[in-house]
Amino acid sequence: MTTTARETQVVKDAVVRLVMRERHGIDFANYVQDPVAFVTDVLDEHLWSKQIEIMESVRDNRHTAVHSAHATGKSFVAARAVAWWMACHDPGEAFAITTAPTFAQVRAILWREIRRAHRKNLPGKVNQTEWWINDEIVAFGRKPGDYDTDAFQGIHARAVLVILDEASGIPPALWEAVETVVTNDDCRVLAIGNPDDPHSHFAQVCTPGSGWNAIHVNGLESPNFTDEPIPDDLRELLISQTWVDERKAEWGDQSPLFVSKVLGQFHEDSDDGVVLTSDIRACQYLDEDERPALPTHIERDRMSGTTEIVADYDVCLGVDVGAGGDETVIRERLGIRAGRTWRARTPESTQAVELVMRAVRECMPDRINVDVIGVGWGIVGRLKELVREAGPGDPLYRVRIDGVNVGASPRDKGRFAKLRDELWWVAGRELIQSGAMDLTDLDETTIGQLISPRYSIDAGGRVKIEAKADTRKRIGRSPDDADALLLAYYQGAPAWTID
Repeated sequence: MTTTARETQVVKDAVVRLVMRERHGIDFANYVQDPVAFVTDVLDEHLWSKQIEIMESVRDNRHTAVHSAHATGKSFVAARAVAWWMACHDPGEAFAITTAPTFAQVRAILWREIRRAHRKNLPGKVNQTEWWINDEIVAFGRKPGDYDTDAFQGIHARAVLVILDEASGIPPALWEAVETVVTNDDCRVLAIGNPDDPHSHFAQVCTPGSGWNAIHVNGLESPNFTDEPIPDDLRELLISQTWVDERKAEWGDQSPLFVSKVLGQFHEDSDDGVVLTSDIRACQYLDEDERPALPTHIERDRMSGTTEIVADYDVCLGVDVGAGGDETVIRERLGIRAGRTWRARTPESTQAVELVMRAVRECMPDRINVDVIGVGWGIVGRLKELVREAGPGDPLYRVRIDGVNVGASPRDKGRFAKLRDELWWVAGRELIQSGAMDLTDLDETTIGQLISPRYSIDAGGRVKIEAKADTRKRIGRSPDDADALLLAYYQGAPAWTID
């Protein structure tokens, strides 16, 4: 009689359980009520105190929400919860579902940890995003469409565990879909992630009275900042004093990014903040196929010397010239998409021009907007000379160079006192709020600078943006990256262009 693959796998799983019981004295059934001992005894791994609290909460509460600082072992503990759930329940009675804002997060982060746990003699087979026992799928990782309320339908088991990883980025419709599969008393939901968006559904379930057991993990209370003993190899993986000091210097300890990434708390959008973190997050697309399409670039006809410039999207460079020891920063805009950055300390104007030329050679822009306050005028003058000298085939051929004097009068004198106020309010606040920027690739340093300046309303009812020197004094550095980025988007605001 031929043995089927399913029968073979059933035997293998039975042997695994038998060997673990007979050779190592381990019976998975003994750990159904002790997930911490499962991790320490079966997987031979260490959990620090907050991870222990999380595992025990999953055991004891139907809904657990964990808002945590960066690098505290979030994905590790979520993966161990899945491993415990699947190994310690009898085959056929349990199921586990994991999801995250992107498929890359599902596969490369959480399921990578699940595979590591499974390799320690756990039953069944695990591939990139699935766990099979007795030839039946018992767990999977999936990134459904944001409004696919049927994404988790058809899952029937007495004990269902759902992991919502990077939970701030999961839309409300999927939270509702999750509730349709955790209908039994033995079902559990673990939502875990950085508290990035104070307006997310994740933020709601982390508040008192939500019905969820909310756990806060402050990075400054993790083992590298306390006397809690942990193995050295684990200590190297957790948030460190060096990283915290760097973030404090980069963002300031009052920054929403510092509050979220270091303290593990949901920040509140400042009432007097020009650019809001929540608006920036709304301009960041988690899946590449959801981003506004960047059309295929057409070679510009100016390179061949013809009179017409043909491009399917425009490329602009914003240049914030360093002064007083600050760096010169260049930001690229491709259509509505924020692109690359070039930066260097340029004590001599010739060095600033060379940095601009390096960027020009790499991206062939249509225009360059330069802040001309201070030494900027000389740089604009030199760039215009180079444009006049350029011929067909030169990357500067027919590039438009604009000097932007942010201290000059604005276009809308009724709303703003200076052009800098208008630049930050229109190209920053309003353009971002409208969703007309693709900030997916924007680095955290620039985000930290964008959300730093504050505004007030003067006696004439006009918007007044905090002076750059005041922002520098408050956050410990000049917002040069943000200034360069807004210069790159300057002419991109609706009905608002540079002459």
